[in-house]
Amino acid sequence: MAAIDGLPPLREVIATHGLAAKKSLGQNFLLDLNLTAKIARQAGDLSTCDVLEIGPGPGGLTRGLLAEGARRVLAIEKDARCLPALEEISAAYPDRLEVMNGDALEVDPLARLTPPIRVAANLPYNVGTELLVRWLTPPDWPPFWQSLTLMFQREVAERIVARPGSKAYGRLALLASWRAEARIVLSLPPEAFTPPPKVSSAVVHLTALPEPRYPADPKVLERVVAMAFNQRRKMLRSALKGLAPDIEDRLIAAGIKPTDRAETVGLEQFCALARAVAG
Repeated sequence: MAAIDGLPPLREVIATHGLAAKKSLGQNFLLDLNLTAKIARQAGDLSTCDVLEIGPGPGGLTRGLLAEGARRVLAIEKDARCLPALEEISAAYPDRLEVMNGDALEVDPLARLTPPIRVAANLPYNVGTELLVRWLTPPDWPPFWQSLTLMFQREVAERIVARPGSKAYGRLALLASWRAEARIVLSLPPEAFTPPPKVSSAVVHLTALPEPRYPADPKVLERVVAMAFNQRRKMLRSALKGLAPDIEDRLIAAGIKPTDRAETVGLEQFCALARAVAG
């Protein structure tokens, strides 16, 4: 890909700009441009889409997204050290890359991007889960995004696509399946990164559904699910006793046995419980 965009290899970029990865920012850089292009392709046809990228670092995935034809990319980077390297990419792709120094948790993508919008990111490990939950639980649906193509630690990726009854099943799986189709599309070993993390990684692709599978208030559902899985081994009447004084009655109204544990309860029942709690 260096030949395609005329930019130097990523190791050279990192050396030139002194971009040693910072553990405090959850940084692990992907330096193989063939691999970043492969990840970009998992996001689908980008030629008619704007793309939001979080934590681009030295710009490996950014280059992949642009080379794969993204109409426009907004790259939000908290680490100011990376900005000069990203501006070099912007100069190579005139009017197609906007680089923003800031916190992804505080940015309104619709203020800077034109729908349809897709999100593609090698998410910093320390904010990845929080960003995903925010993207899955806005008050209004459909969301600003068509799809999310996100890299996580393998363990987190498996929690996003888990099914009821499995060890990985929990809050992330419920929220993802409520409003999206989620699947793991790529696995990456630690040695693909610099520095290598201690765990494997995986790319998850989530496609937004036109409407949620079952009605529920997102804030209430998120609270119910978070409380239920915070104490996985407890019976739900104990884990959720802080929600309402008559929680047993509300569990029964939702078709859930008060003695059930969270990992045995499906999405439809949790949505019914959220309605019972809200009502």
